[in-house]
Amino acid sequence: MSELIKLVPLLACPLGMGALMWFMMRAGRKSTDAPSTGPKTAASGTDPRQQELAVLRQQVDDLKQQMGHDSQTPDRTQSR
Repeated sequence: MSELIKLVPLLACPLGMGALMWFMMRAGRKSTDAPSTGPKTAASGTDPRQQELAVLRQQVDDLKQQMGHDSQTPDRTQSR
């Protein structure tokens, strides 16, 4: 019986962790299971993170285009 009492704390941690992971997965599915009305693009999404990501991608594209056109300017990242 004393062996069983020693095993209870050892099993409580992994079992508790598994239960918490299961609950967190279930909670995550509820927010993503909403029916979609169709494919959304990053610009038309209502998620502000998606909108910010679209803006940042556009800025990166603009900077890449500027660097391609400004071939007379040395690239400082390669000199390090």
